Amino acid sequence: MWTDRPVQLVGIGDSVTRGLGARTTAHSYFRRLIENPPDEWSDMRGKCLSAVLPNLQATNLAVSGSTSPMHLDVIENDLPSYPDDVFGLVVMTTGGNDLIHSYGRLPPREAAMFGSTLQQALPWIDRFEARLNQMLQRTIDRFPGGCEIYLADIYDPTDGVGDGASVFLPAWPDGLEIHSRYNEVIHRAADRLASVHLVPMHKTFLGHGSHCRQFWRSTYDASDPHYWFWDNIEDPNTRGYDAIRRVFLNEIVRNTNLRMESNPQSLATQG
Repeated sequence: MWTDRPVQLVGIGDSVTRGLGARTTAHSYFRRLIENPPDEWSDMRGKCLSAVLPNLQATNLAVSGSTSPMHLDVIENDLPSYPDDVFGLVVMTTGGNDLIHSYGRLPPREAAMFGSTLQQALPWIDRFEARLNQMLQRTIDRFPGGCEIYLADIYDPTDGVGDGASVFLPAWPDGLEIHSRYNEVIHRAADRLASVHLVPMHKTFLGHGSHCRQFWRSTYDASDPHYWFWDNIEDPNTRGYDAIRRVFLNEIVRNTNLRMESNPQSLATQG
């Protein structure tokens, strides 16, 4: 056991935190953080937050299809202020839909940037940074008893190649650079606040997108050369959600101040 104090797990963000594409709700990364599904992998049985946090409560405020402006609205309007004795564990995925919407079907705009030039996107990227900092600070303010925010960066379904055709989308010449700028914003935000910790989802998913079988690429993962994305391209499949659960758990184990016993590997995972 890490602590017997009340702990509130909160999910904030888009369809990745909502769990779209998982075989069942129990196989989403959010639910797997809390408890293991009946068909759990043998190496993960018993490795979940409820095993070490007996007074854990959870609420998932993530909304499929939502963008970062919507996430700020959710924090302002739907995230309550918790009592002083409650510690917050917040998991967050944000920004991915800002990049991929509206798949090139409409002219690019803020929070639906697909197809934009870098020059067009620069003010939108700046506003994303200001917005993300607001999101994080307002979340911290809701937990006077303390909290930790685990913030994921944004994966790339093209494995760093940037060829839209490989994921059935139009070409986007500046897409990789804009994607990189968004991830730089997320990394800076995690560096800026002591209670915010980066979850390296981008690195974790390299080699599991549209070029996962191309063994000559530097991203090729010989131990698991499989595709981790669902049919809609932008969300994970069940295997992808397993990987996300593992990388979130590893960052929580590595960074949390909740442990009362000196057993930092009690939930350590591979993935």
